[in-house]
Amino acid sequence: MSRYVKNQIDKLDAYTPGEQPRDRSYIKLNTNESPFAPSDRVVEAIDDSSVQSLRLYCDPTCKALKDKIAQVYDTKSTNVFVGNGSDEILNFIFMAYGERGVAYADITYGFYSVFASLYGLKSRVIPLKEDFSLDSERFCGINQLIVIASPNAPTGIEISVVELEKILSTNSDSVVVVDHAYVDFGGTDVKYLTQMYKNLICVYTFSKSRSMAGARLGFAIADEELILDLEKIKYSTNPYNVNTLTQIAGLNALEDDEYYKSNAEIIKKNREYTTVELEKLGFEVLPSQANFVFAKSKDISGKDLYLKLKENGILIRHFDKDRIAEYIRITIGSIQEMQIFVSKVKNILGELQ
Repeated sequence: MSRYVKNQIDKLDAYTPGEQPRDRSYIKLNTNESPFAPSDRVVEAIDDSSVQSLRLYCDPTCKALKDKIAQVYDTKSTNVFVGNGSDEILNFIFMAYGERGVAYADITYGFYSVFASLYGLKSRVIPLKEDFSLDSERFCGINQLIVIASPNAPTGIEISVVELEKILSTNSDSVVVVDHAYVDFGGTDVKYLTQMYKNLICVYTFSKSRSMAGARLGFAIADEELILDLEKIKYSTNPYNVNTLTQIAGLNALEDDEYYKSNAEIIKKNREYTTVELEKLGFEVLPSQANFVFAKSKDISGKDLYLKLKENGILIRHFDKDRIAEYIRITIGSIQEMQIFVSKVKNILGELQ
């Protein structure tokens, strides 16, 4: 870092994105992207007229997109906030509500700790239980910003509605965030609870089930007062945060909702196939409601398996954190990709015998 940077920034332990190597062709099962292209409707909507309109500023209100999100998710436009990926929305949330500190699990999405450090917020890091489920009792009555990924990353495990409601009801003076990045792959969508609890924000992304990771689009559903808070931060930083082409793509992705639901069902079937095959090979696989599985082998370390698979042209995700160092996270791709992955794992384990 330069000598000009603030001390707080200098000390940041920045988020590490998944590998995006260019040295060779890989089967990418490391960043939870979709194996499916955006729908034909999305592709066709990005036409010459759309590109020509780039000379003009995009709609800062994202009105058409908000209206469509509200329709699809059975809410009102005034209960919707649209951002440049869900990460921007989470950033705004930490900025807005973290003054009294923030609580999150020890094993969860890595950006939570980064945002907390960025804004100098006191973090209450609560360990997951032995089975990697959320220790919900320890989140009750703490009256700090609470952020829960459900389904969680990298475990794939979700929190029950009963546990979540207890957290919400015992923290009525603070905001509770449910990060629903992976909810479309079998998780329980709790957006309906935003009508009952004014302190709940549900955050979503188009990066996973809607095949738009490169477009950077996310949204939140919450009580209107909370949405106005986020809008104020947006208009104080970057009013044009969602570009024209992304707004068009997002709107048309929502018009093709059945296409994406069908793809999510295929991912769930491929996840089941991968889980069964890994268990046949002696792996422990956590119960996942996401588009990935989290697993470990008794025969090879997580790091070694990650490296061996990379040598064989397959990228998965390995985390160095002590508690999960033996695990690997495998994004669920097409059935052909998962069959190749399983075959390579069999070969690697076979070489150890």
